[in-house]
Amino acid sequence: MVDIMPKQIEDKKKILTRVKRIQGQVQSVERALENDTECADILQQICAVRGALNGLMTELLEIHLKDTLVVGESSELQRSQELTQVSKILKSYLK
Repeated sequence: MVDIMPKQIEDKKKILTRVKRIQGQVQSVERALENDTECADILQQICAVRGALNGLMTELLEIHLKDTLVVGESSELQRSQELTQVSKILKSYLK
């Protein structure tokens, strides 16, 4: 399996910032449930979490493709294997 972590420090920082923001959103959902917040409000928070996760997936995928297929010094076979792996991940994500 090919390494999918961003290689650039600034990319890694952006990704980690997004993850921390998502953690905060999930904790907010948990607090809302504990405090018997209105269901519609909780559902709205869950929508925000889902949107944030989609954004994280998109950004990490873009960084990964750039690092491995555009910037990387990989052979045609390696690129083909990488595309197969990313395709499987996307199919799983979109189920």
